[in-house]
Amino acid sequence: MSINDPKWGNRGGGDNQGPPDLEELWRDFNRRLSGMFGRQPGRGGDGGGDSGGGDRMPELNFRQFGGGVGLILALAVVIWLASGFYIVDASQRGIVLQFGRFVEATEPGLRWRLPYPVQTHELVNQTGVRTVEIGYRGSERNKVLKEALMLTDDENIVNIQFAVQYILKDPQQYLFNNRNADDSVIQAAETAVREVVGKSKMDFVLYEGREQVAANAHKLMQDILDRYATGIQISKVTMQNAQPPEQVQAAFDDAVKAGQDRERQKNEGQAYANDVIPRARGTASRLLEEADAYKGRVVAQAEGDASRFRQIYTEYAKAPEVTRQRMYLETMQQIMSNSSKVVIDSKGSGNLLYLPLDKLIAATAAQASGAVTPEAAAQTRPQVPAAAVAADNSPAPPRPDALSGESRTREAMRNRERGDR
Repeated sequence: MSINDPKWGNRGGGDNQGPPDLEELWRDFNRRLSGMFGRQPGRGGDGGGDSGGGDRMPELNFRQFGGGVGLILALAVVIWLASGFYIVDASQRGIVLQFGRFVEATEPGLRWRLPYPVQTHELVNQTGVRTVEIGYRGSERNKVLKEALMLTDDENIVNIQFAVQYILKDPQQYLFNNRNADDSVIQAAETAVREVVGKSKMDFVLYEGREQVAANAHKLMQDILDRYATGIQISKVTMQNAQPPEQVQAAFDDAVKAGQDRERQKNEGQAYANDVIPRARGTASRLLEEADAYKGRVVAQAEGDASRFRQIYTEYAKAPEVTRQRMYLETMQQIMSNSSKVVIDSKGSGNLLYLPLDKLIAATAAQASGAVTPEAAAQTRPQVPAAAVAADNSPAPPRPDALSGESRTREAMRNRERGDR
Protein backbone atom coordinates (compact mmCIF):
# COMPACT_ATOMS: atom_id res chain seq x y z
CA MET A 1 0.00 0.00 0.00
CA SER A 2 1.57 3.27 -1.11
CA ILE A 3 1.33 6.66 0.53
CA ASN A 4 -0.96 7.95 -2.24
CA ASP A 5 -3.50 5.17 -1.59
CA PRO A 6 -6.89 6.71 -0.61
CA LYS A 7 -7.17 4.22 2.21
CA TRP A 8 -3.92 5.48 3.83
CA GLY A 9 -4.70 6.56 7.37
CA ASN A 10 -8.49 5.76 7.12
CA ARG A 11 -10.21 3.78 9.89
CA GLY A 12 -13.65 2.26 9.18
CA GLY A 13 -14.10 4.11 5.88
CA GLY A 14 -13.99 7.56 7.48
CA ASP A 15 -12.36 10.62 6.06
CA ASN A 16 -10.17 11.35 9.12
CA GLN A 17 -6.42 11.52 8.34
CA GLY A 18 -4.17 9.42 10.64
CA PRO A 19 -1.62 6.61 10.84
CA PRO A 20 -2.08 3.52 8.60
CA ASP A 21 -4.29 0.64 9.69
CA LEU A 22 -2.05 -2.29 10.72
CA GLU A 23 -4.77 -4.89 10.25
CA GLU A 24 -5.39 -3.73 6.72
CA LEU A 25 -1.70 -3.87 5.99
CA TRP A 26 -1.55 -7.43 7.33
CA ARG A 27 -4.47 -8.57 5.22
CA ASP A 28 -2.97 -6.97 2.13
CA PHE A 29 0.31 -8.76 2.80
CA ASN A 30 -1.47 -12.13 3.11
CA ARG A 31 -3.34 -11.56 -0.15
CA ARG A 32 -0.18 -10.72 -2.01
CA LEU A 33 1.65 -13.73 -0.57
CA SER A 34 -1.23 -16.09 -1.44
CA GLY A 35 -1.40 -14.65 -4.95
CA MET A 36 2.33 -15.25 -5.39
CA PHE A 37 1.88 -18.99 -4.63
CA GLY A 38 -1.28 -19.26 -6.76
CA ARG A 39 -3.82 -19.79 -3.96
CA GLN A 40 -6.78 -17.72 -2.84
CA PRO A 41 -7.25 -16.97 0.86
CA GLY A 42 -10.26 -18.54 2.66
CA ARG A 43 -13.09 -16.55 4.06
CA GLY A 44 -12.66 -17.59 7.65
CA GLY A 45 -8.92 -16.97 7.78
CA ASP A 46 -7.96 -13.58 6.54
CA GLY A 47 -11.30 -12.46 5.00
CA GLY A 48 -11.02 -9.65 2.61
CA GLY A 49 -13.99 -7.50 4.00
CA ASP A 50 -14.38 -5.41 7.06
CA SER A 51 -17.65 -7.05 8.26
CA GLY A 52 -17.45 -9.29 11.24
CA GLY A 53 -13.68 -9.15 11.75
CA GLY A 54 -12.62 -5.57 11.88
CA ASP A 55 -11.28 -5.85 15.39
CA ARG A 56 -9.68 -9.36 15.07
CA MET A 57 -6.04 -10.16 13.80
CA PRO A 58 -6.26 -12.61 10.83
CA GLU A 59 -4.45 -15.92 11.04
CA LEU A 60 -1.84 -16.99 8.42
CA ASN A 61 -2.34 -20.22 6.47
CA PHE A 62 0.69 -22.25 7.53
CA ARG A 63 0.15 -24.81 4.82
CA GLN A 64 0.47 -22.21 2.12
CA PHE A 65 3.35 -20.58 3.96
CA GLY A 66 5.20 -23.92 4.15
CA GLY A 67 5.45 -24.13 0.35
CA GLY A 68 7.19 -20.75 0.19
CA VAL A 69 9.65 -21.70 2.90
CA GLY A 70 10.58 -24.88 1.04
CA LEU A 71 11.28 -22.93 -2.12
CA ILE A 72 13.48 -20.57 -0.16
CA LEU A 73 15.31 -23.48 1.42
CA ALA A 74 15.88 -25.07 -2.00
CA LEU A 75 17.25 -21.81 -3.31
CA ALA A 76 19.56 -21.58 -0.29
CA VAL A 77 20.83 -25.12 -0.91
CA VAL A 78 21.59 -24.26 -4.52
CA ILE A 79 23.51 -21.17 -3.45
CA TRP A 80 25.38 -23.20 -0.80
CA LEU A 81 26.41 -25.81 -3.35
CA ALA A 82 27.47 -23.10 -5.80
CA SER A 83 29.79 -21.65 -3.18
CA GLY A 84 32.03 -24.70 -3.68
CA PHE A 85 33.28 -23.43 -7.06
CA TYR A 86 36.67 -21.68 -7.13
CA ILE A 87 39.24 -20.65 -9.77
CA VAL A 88 42.93 -21.51 -9.68
CA ASP A 89 45.26 -19.23 -11.72
CA ALA A 90 48.08 -20.52 -13.91
CA SER A 91 50.72 -19.53 -11.34
CA GLN A 92 48.79 -21.04 -8.40
CA ARG A 93 47.96 -24.42 -6.97
CA GLY A 94 44.80 -25.19 -5.01
CA ILE A 95 44.93 -27.08 -1.71
CA VAL A 96 41.61 -28.68 -0.66
CA LEU A 97 41.03 -29.37 3.05
CA GLN A 98 38.26 -31.51 4.51
CA PHE A 99 37.57 -30.59 8.13
CA GLY A 100 41.10 -29.16 8.23
CA ARG A 101 42.85 -32.25 6.76
CA PHE A 102 44.61 -32.22 3.39
CA VAL A 103 42.63 -33.98 0.65
CA GLU A 104 44.15 -33.04 -2.70
CA ALA A 105 46.09 -30.44 -4.68
CA THR A 106 44.27 -29.07 -7.73
CA GLU A 107 45.71 -27.77 -10.99
CA PRO A 108 44.88 -24.39 -12.59
CA GLY A 109 41.34 -23.93 -13.89
CA LEU A 110 37.73 -23.89 -12.60
CA ARG A 111 37.42 -26.35 -9.71
CA TRP A 112 34.68 -27.47 -7.29
CA ARG A 113 34.77 -28.79 -3.77
CA LEU A 114 32.22 -29.49 -1.09
CA PRO A 115 31.04 -26.20 0.37
CA TYR A 116 32.00 -24.85 3.74
CA PRO A 117 32.15 -26.15 6.45
CA VAL A 118 32.76 -29.61 4.94
CA GLN A 119 35.67 -28.59 2.73
CA THR A 120 37.77 -25.46 2.31
CA HIS A 121 40.55 -24.49 -0.05
CA GLU A 122 43.72 -22.38 -0.07
CA LEU A 123 45.47 -20.88 -3.11
CA VAL A 124 49.26 -20.96 -3.07
CA ASN A 125 51.44 -19.02 -5.54
CA GLN A 126 53.91 -21.67 -6.67
CA THR A 127 55.83 -19.98 -9.49
CA GLY A 128 56.27 -16.53 -7.93
CA VAL A 129 59.79 -15.67 -6.77
CA ARG A 130 60.00 -14.70 -3.10
CA THR A 131 62.88 -12.83 -1.50
CA VAL A 132 64.21 -12.63 2.04
CA GLU A 133 66.96 -10.24 3.17
CA ILE A 134 69.68 -11.12 5.66
CA GLY A 135 71.70 -8.39 7.36
CA TYR A 136 69.61 -5.49 6.06
CA ARG A 137 66.04 -4.46 5.34
CA GLY A 138 65.03 -2.63 2.20
CA SER A 139 68.40 -1.02 1.42
CA GLU A 140 72.00 -1.66 2.40
CA ARG A 141 72.00 1.37 4.68
CA ASN A 142 69.35 -0.18 6.93
CA LYS A 143 71.69 -2.68 8.51
CA VAL A 144 70.69 -5.39 10.93
CA LEU A 145 73.97 -5.97 12.76
CA LYS A 146 72.62 -8.94 14.68
CA GLU A 147 72.35 -10.82 11.39
CA ALA A 148 75.20 -9.17 9.44
CA LEU A 149 78.20 -9.52 11.80
CA MET A 150 79.98 -12.87 11.37
CA LEU A 151 83.29 -14.37 12.54
CA THR A 152 85.80 -15.76 10.02
CA ASP A 153 88.26 -18.61 10.38
CA ASP A 154 91.18 -16.25 11.12
CA GLU A 155 89.19 -14.65 13.99
CA ASN A 156 88.18 -11.48 12.16
CA ILE A 157 84.70 -9.93 12.11
CA VAL A 158 83.07 -9.12 8.78
CA ASN A 159 79.80 -7.42 7.90
CA ILE A 160 77.91 -9.44 5.28
CA GLN A 161 74.58 -8.59 3.66
CA PHE A 162 72.93 -10.95 1.20
CA ALA A 163 69.54 -11.74 -0.31
CA VAL A 164 67.93 -15.14 -0.92
CA GLN A 165 65.38 -15.79 -3.68
CA TYR A 166 63.24 -18.93 -3.58
CA ILE A 167 60.15 -20.55 -5.06
CA LEU A 168 57.79 -23.32 -3.90
CA LYS A 169 58.26 -26.84 -5.19
CA ASP A 170 55.69 -28.59 -2.94
CA PRO A 171 52.72 -26.51 -1.70
CA GLN A 172 51.57 -29.26 0.66
CA GLN A 173 54.88 -29.32 2.52
CA TYR A 174 55.02 -25.53 2.51
CA LEU A 175 51.60 -25.23 4.22
CA PHE A 176 51.56 -28.14 6.67
CA ASN A 177 55.12 -29.18 7.58
CA ASN A 178 56.21 -25.82 9.02
CA ARG A 179 54.29 -23.21 10.91
CA ASN A 180 56.07 -20.26 9.21
CA ALA A 181 58.12 -21.33 6.22
CA ASP A 182 59.45 -17.84 5.42
CA ASP A 183 61.05 -17.58 8.86
CA SER A 184 62.55 -21.01 8.27
CA VAL A 185 64.22 -19.69 5.12
CA ILE A 186 65.70 -16.75 7.03
CA GLN A 187 67.06 -18.95 9.79
CA ALA A 188 68.44 -21.53 7.35
CA ALA A 189 70.13 -18.80 5.26
CA GLU A 190 71.77 -17.18 8.28
CA THR A 191 72.93 -20.56 9.59
CA ALA A 192 74.41 -21.62 6.23
CA VAL A 193 76.27 -18.36 5.63
CA ARG A 194 77.69 -18.31 9.16
CA GLU A 195 79.01 -21.83 8.70
CA VAL A 196 80.63 -21.04 5.33
CA VAL A 197 82.16 -17.78 6.57
CA GLY A 198 83.40 -19.44 9.73
CA LYS A 199 85.43 -21.90 7.63
CA SER A 200 86.97 -19.22 5.36
CA LYS A 201 89.63 -16.52 5.70
CA MET A 202 88.67 -12.87 5.81
CA ASP A 203 90.42 -11.94 2.53
CA PHE A 204 88.73 -14.85 0.79
CA VAL A 205 85.30 -13.73 1.98
CA LEU A 206 85.79 -10.05 1.14
CA TYR A 207 87.50 -10.31 -2.25
CA GLU A 208 88.23 -13.32 -4.40
CA GLY A 209 85.87 -15.81 -2.75
CA ARG A 210 82.54 -13.97 -2.66
CA GLU A 211 80.99 -16.04 -5.43
CA GLN A 212 82.33 -19.24 -3.90
CA VAL A 213 80.86 -18.29 -0.51
CA ALA A 214 77.46 -17.66 -2.13
CA ALA A 215 77.57 -20.99 -3.99
CA ASN A 216 78.52 -22.98 -0.86
CA ALA A 217 75.83 -21.21 1.19
CA HIS A 218 73.26 -21.97 -1.51
CA LYS A 219 74.01 -25.70 -1.38
CA LEU A 220 74.06 -25.88 2.41
CA MET A 221 70.85 -23.86 2.68
CA GLN A 222 69.01 -26.18 0.30
CA ASP A 223 70.19 -29.21 2.28
CA ILE A 224 68.81 -27.71 5.50
CA LEU A 225 65.42 -26.88 3.96
CA ASP A 226 65.12 -30.33 2.38
CA ARG A 227 65.93 -31.94 5.71
CA TYR A 228 62.99 -30.13 7.31
CA ALA A 229 60.70 -30.84 4.28
CA THR A 230 59.71 -27.21 3.81
CA GLY A 231 58.79 -27.61 0.14
CA ILE A 232 61.01 -24.62 -0.80
CA GLN A 233 63.50 -24.46 -3.68
CA ILE A 234 66.34 -21.90 -3.37
CA SER A 235 66.84 -20.23 -6.74
CA LYS A 236 69.63 -17.70 -6.05
CA VAL A 237 71.82 -16.34 -3.26
CA THR A 238 73.22 -12.84 -3.94
CA MET A 239 75.99 -11.23 -1.88
CA GLN A 240 74.97 -7.57 -1.60
CA ASN A 241 77.84 -6.29 0.51
CA ALA A 242 80.84 -7.68 2.40
CA GLN A 243 83.12 -5.39 4.38
CA PRO A 244 84.80 -5.10 7.77
CA PRO A 245 82.94 -3.39 10.63
CA GLU A 246 82.83 0.40 10.59
CA GLN A 247 84.83 0.62 13.83
CA VAL A 248 87.95 -0.89 12.18
CA GLN A 249 87.38 0.34 8.63
CA ALA A 250 90.31 2.82 8.68
CA ALA A 251 92.82 0.25 9.98
CA PHE A 252 91.55 -2.27 7.50
CA ASP A 253 91.98 0.21 4.63
CA ASP A 254 95.60 0.80 5.69
CA ALA A 255 96.26 -2.92 5.74
CA VAL A 256 94.67 -3.33 2.33
CA LYS A 257 96.76 -0.47 0.92
CA ALA A 258 99.95 -2.02 2.31
CA GLY A 259 99.02 -5.34 0.74
CA GLN A 260 98.39 -3.64 -2.58
CA ASP A 261 101.77 -1.89 -2.41
CA ARG A 262 103.43 -5.21 -1.71
CA GLU A 263 101.75 -6.81 -4.70
CA ARG A 264 102.68 -3.84 -6.89
CA GLN A 265 106.34 -4.08 -5.93
CA LYS A 266 106.31 -7.82 -6.49
CA ASN A 267 104.83 -7.28 -9.93
CA GLU A 268 107.43 -4.63 -10.76
CA GLY A 269 110.23 -6.95 -9.65
CA GLN A 270 108.77 -9.77 -11.67
CA ALA A 271 108.49 -7.51 -14.71
CA TYR A 272 112.16 -6.46 -14.34
CA ALA A 273 113.20 -10.09 -14.00
CA ASN A 274 111.17 -11.00 -17.07
CA ASP A 275 113.04 -8.28 -18.97
CA VAL A 276 116.59 -8.99 -17.74
CA ILE A 277 116.65 -12.78 -17.56
CA PRO A 278 115.66 -13.44 -21.20
CA ARG A 279 118.25 -10.94 -22.42
CA ALA A 280 120.95 -12.51 -20.23
CA ARG A 281 120.00 -15.94 -21.50
CA GLY A 282 120.10 -14.66 -25.08
CA THR A 283 123.55 -13.15 -24.53
CA ALA A 284 124.81 -16.39 -22.97
CA SER A 285 123.39 -18.39 -25.85
CA ARG A 286 125.02 -16.02 -28.37
CA LEU A 287 128.38 -16.33 -26.62
CA LEU A 288 128.09 -20.09 -26.63
CA GLU A 289 127.25 -20.07 -30.31
CA GLU A 290 130.19 -17.78 -31.08
CA ALA A 291 132.51 -19.98 -29.03
CA ASP A 292 131.32 -23.07 -30.89
CA ALA A 293 131.76 -21.25 -34.18
CA TYR A 294 135.25 -20.08 -33.23
CA LYS A 295 136.13 -23.59 -32.14
CA GLY A 296 134.91 -25.04 -35.40
CA ARG A 297 136.75 -22.37 -37.43
CA VAL A 298 140.02 -22.88 -35.56
CA VAL A 299 139.80 -26.66 -35.82
CA ALA A 300 138.93 -26.47 -39.51
CA GLN A 301 141.75 -24.00 -40.14
CA ALA A 302 144.19 -26.18 -38.26
CA GLU A 303 143.11 -29.22 -40.22
CA GLY A 304 143.41 -27.21 -43.44
CA ASP A 305 146.89 -25.99 -42.48
CA ALA A 306 147.92 -29.53 -41.66
CA SER A 307 146.54 -30.82 -44.97
CA ARG A 308 148.27 -27.96 -46.85
CA PHE A 309 151.52 -28.65 -45.06
CA ARG A 310 151.33 -32.31 -46.02
CA GLN A 311 150.69 -31.37 -49.64
CA ILE A 312 153.55 -28.86 -49.63
CA TYR A 313 155.83 -31.37 -48.06
CA THR A 314 154.95 -33.87 -50.75
CA GLU A 315 155.83 -31.33 -53.44
CA TYR A 316 158.91 -30.28 -51.52
CA ALA A 317 160.11 -33.87 -51.43
CA LYS A 318 159.85 -33.93 -55.25
CA ALA A 319 161.55 -30.56 -55.93
CA PRO A 320 162.94 -28.91 -52.83
CA GLU A 321 164.59 -25.94 -54.50
CA VAL A 322 161.64 -24.95 -56.67
CA THR A 323 159.19 -25.36 -53.86
CA ARG A 324 161.34 -23.32 -51.51
CA GLN A 325 161.70 -20.59 -54.09
CA ARG A 326 157.94 -20.48 -54.78
CA MET A 327 157.17 -20.31 -51.09
CA TYR A 328 159.59 -17.48 -50.71
CA LEU A 329 158.05 -15.56 -53.57
CA GLU A 330 154.48 -16.08 -52.31
CA THR A 331 155.53 -14.93 -48.86
CA MET A 332 157.20 -11.82 -50.23
CA GLN A 333 154.12 -11.10 -52.33
CA GLN A 334 151.89 -11.31 -49.28
CA ILE A 335 154.20 -9.10 -47.23
CA MET A 336 154.79 -6.48 -49.88
CA SER A 337 151.11 -6.29 -50.85
CA ASN A 338 150.36 -4.89 -47.40
CA SER A 339 153.16 -2.27 -47.53
CA SER A 340 153.65 0.80 -49.67
CA LYS A 341 157.46 0.75 -49.30
CA VAL A 342 159.71 -2.12 -50.47
CA VAL A 343 163.43 -2.45 -49.76
CA ILE A 344 165.37 -4.77 -52.09
CA ASP A 345 168.95 -5.96 -51.62
CA SER A 346 170.39 -5.32 -55.03
CA LYS A 347 173.87 -6.51 -54.06
CA GLY A 348 172.79 -9.97 -53.09
CA SER A 349 172.78 -12.69 -55.70
CA GLY A 350 169.38 -14.18 -56.35
CA ASN A 351 167.24 -15.68 -59.05
CA LEU A 352 164.64 -12.84 -58.95
CA LEU A 353 164.61 -11.22 -62.40
CA TYR A 354 161.50 -9.00 -62.21
CA LEU A 355 159.24 -7.75 -59.38
CA PRO A 356 156.32 -5.51 -60.57
CA LEU A 357 155.89 -3.29 -57.52
CA ASP A 358 153.46 -0.91 -59.23
CA LYS A 359 151.17 -3.76 -60.19
CA LEU A 360 151.43 -5.26 -56.72
CA ILE A 361 150.30 -1.97 -55.19
CA ALA A 362 147.42 -1.71 -57.71
CA ALA A 363 146.37 -5.29 -56.95
CA THR A 364 146.40 -4.49 -53.25
CA ALA A 365 144.05 -1.56 -53.82
CA ALA A 366 141.79 -3.73 -56.00
CA GLN A 367 141.62 -6.41 -53.31
CA ALA A 368 140.66 -3.75 -50.80
CA SER A 369 137.80 -2.67 -53.08
CA GLY A 370 136.80 -6.33 -53.74
CA ALA A 371 137.43 -6.37 -57.54
CA VAL A 372 140.39 -8.60 -58.48
CA THR A 373 140.47 -10.31 -61.87
CA PRO A 374 142.45 -13.47 -62.68
CA GLU A 375 144.43 -11.49 -65.29
CA ALA A 376 145.54 -8.94 -62.72
CA ALA A 377 146.50 -11.70 -60.31
CA ALA A 378 148.54 -13.42 -63.04
CA GLN A 379 150.27 -10.16 -63.94
CA THR A 380 151.16 -9.42 -60.33
CA ARG A 381 152.59 -12.93 -59.78
CA PRO A 382 156.40 -12.77 -59.57
CA GLN A 383 158.36 -14.20 -62.51
CA VAL A 384 160.40 -17.28 -61.71
CA PRO A 385 163.66 -17.73 -63.68
CA ALA A 386 163.91 -20.56 -66.15
CA ALA A 387 166.92 -22.01 -64.45
CA ALA A 388 164.90 -22.42 -61.30
CA VAL A 389 162.13 -24.17 -63.22
CA ALA A 390 164.61 -26.48 -64.87
CA ALA A 391 166.11 -27.31 -61.53
CA ASP A 392 162.68 -28.49 -60.42
CA ASN A 393 163.21 -31.79 -62.27
CA SER A 394 166.32 -32.79 -60.33
CA PRO A 395 165.28 -34.05 -56.92
CA ALA A 396 167.66 -33.41 -54.04
CA PRO A 397 167.42 -33.94 -50.29
CA PRO A 398 166.40 -30.88 -48.33
CA ARG A 399 169.06 -28.88 -46.65
CA PRO A 400 168.89 -28.10 -42.95
CA ASP A 401 169.16 -24.38 -43.48
CA ALA A 402 166.36 -24.50 -46.05
CA LEU A 403 164.10 -26.44 -43.70
CA SER A 404 164.80 -24.04 -40.90
CA GLY A 405 163.97 -21.13 -43.20
CA GLU A 406 160.72 -22.74 -44.24
CA SER A 407 159.81 -23.35 -40.62
CA ARG A 408 160.48 -19.69 -39.85
CA THR A 409 158.29 -18.68 -42.77
CA ARG A 410 155.33 -20.80 -41.61
CA GLU A 411 155.72 -19.47 -38.07
CA ALA A 412 155.65 -15.90 -39.34
CA MET A 413 152.50 -16.67 -41.36
CA ARG A 414 150.77 -18.08 -38.29
CA ASN A 415 151.75 -15.02 -36.22
CA ARG A 416 150.31 -12.72 -38.87
CA GLU A 417 147.07 -14.72 -38.96
CA ARG A 418 146.78 -14.52 -35.19
CA GLY A 419 147.33 -10.78 -35.39
CA ASP A 420 144.56 -10.47 -37.96
CA ARG A 421 142.18 -12.34 -35.71
